Amino acid sequence: MSRPKWGRSLQSIALWAGLILLVGCAGQQQRIASTPSPSAAESALANYRQPAAGLFTGGQPEQAEWQALAAAGITTVINLRGAEETPDRDEAAEVSAQGMRYLNIPVAGAADVNDATADRLWWAIREAGGPVLVHCASGNRVGALLALGAYRNDDRAAAAALAFGQEAGLSRLEPVVRERLDCRPPAAGDVADAGPSVAASDHSGISCVGN
Repeated sequence: MSRPKWGRSLQSIALWAGLILLVGCAGQQQRIASTPSPSAAESALANYRQPAAGLFTGGQPEQAEWQALAAAGITTVINLRGAEETPDRDEAAEVSAQGMRYLNIPVAGAADVNDATADRLWWAIREAGGPVLVHCASGNRVGALLALGAYRNDDRAAAAALAFGQEAGLSRLEPVVRERLDCRPPAAGDVADAGPSVAASDHSGISCVGN
């Protein structure tokens, strides 16, 4: 997978720090008005993950849970599900009613796990100006796009980007992400030879070509 030229140029202004803080580069930073409460978000979110400070990921919240998520300090909700997945709900209205900003980036399946969609999500998070919740049905699609986004826009090695995606909820789409990142699964003996502590790790045996 190629990295965008503009993604590499942002390394000097610490793009990853921008994601963690959810603000712009030095001299253009926006202050986060409130500090999100991980415990409050965790209780309201299926498959709760917090892969970076101010970034929450997980599955589909119920309508009654938006109030708790807003109270936890989340200011922006990014939904990766298509409208056809929840035809009986108007998530944009639900989120807006709680004073949060709403953005929909539909990811229908593996075909949408691509550079353009990953870049769109990455920059939406970076420009949010406050704590962000990114969700799909389970968190799987979220982790897939964040892995690609970290590789393309944070200048991370493929193995580190894949690990970040796993932390964010990547599961069934991992083979697709590995292909995009030119990663191969570990050989049968790799994990066993590494010892029990490595074999038990979620990130064990990641091997990526050229990284």
